Amino acid sequence: MLIHPNFDPVAIHLGPLAVRWYGLMYLVAFVSAIVIGRLRLRLPYVAAQGWSARDIDDMLFYGVLGTILGGRLGYVIFYKASYYAAHPLDIFKVWEGGMSFHGGFLGVTLAMVLFAYQRKRTWLQVTDFVAPMVPLGLAAGRLGNFINGELWGRVTDPNAPWAMLFQNSSNDDAIWLSKNPQLDAQYHLTEIFQRYHMLPRHPSQLYEIALEGLVLFIVIWTFSHKQRPVGAISALFLIGYGLARFTVEFAREPDDYLGLLTFGLSMGQWLSLPMIIAGVLMMVWAYKRNLRLPPESAKA
Repeated sequence: MLIHPNFDPVAIHLGPLAVRWYGLMYLVAFVSAIVIGRLRLRLPYVAAQGWSARDIDDMLFYGVLGTILGGRLGYVIFYKASYYAAHPLDIFKVWEGGMSFHGGFLGVTLAMVLFAYQRKRTWLQVTDFVAPMVPLGLAAGRLGNFINGELWGRVTDPNAPWAMLFQNSSNDDAIWLSKNPQLDAQYHLTEIFQRYHMLPRHPSQLYEIALEGLVLFIVIWTFSHKQRPVGAISALFLIGYGLARFTVEFAREPDDYLGLLTFGLSMGQWLSLPMIIAGVLMMVWAYKRNLRLPPESAKA
């Protein structure tokens, strides 16, 4: 079995200021978005449509606001609505953690609507440009989760090569043992818990780095190298992320407050299904419409 390194959550001490790894990963995400955006400007069809470095900088400002506000509110609404209804002031305690990708996605979507309006572009023009800039940022966020030893996966076979012990999961592991006597007997998990005070789990954060981050980036980056119908790149992101997240959720531990929902699916899976469906419909619509903007009509 592998053992999580149990990193110090603080990356750098700057006098009285403690810079945490998770916050640093947000910085990495936004920097990667700038770099990928600048690389996209080198594509002839992108440059011909009038995109500029200033657009990327302004877009990032909108994106940061959408990510933080949407991610936090999404977590509050989708995952812990009853808790925050009773403790509304805790909503502002963002340093204690609690962000939702799907909420952040909605926040960024609204932010891009405002950006598109300001730049006099269509919303899909903007999201097609932005989509390849997102996956590496998602990978950075999941790396932050792994460093923090949080959002681990479900209990797995201790003999599996990927089985990992997370030191922060001890309390959850004790509860899990009491609720799953059959699997406990099958894998002799009580013996493992008595020895390590932890249970072997999927390192699902690493799966998400691979699928939602690296694989999704390669697919969208390759697809977007050629001009596609308006909306097609955005549609591919919806399909790709939705499928990746839906798949990884089978190995990820369900959220404490919710557990598994209807049909044994997690909240993350239920929120991903509309993304997949919308992405497929948008892709069909985009290719049926087959609108490829010439340079002179890139701005409406």
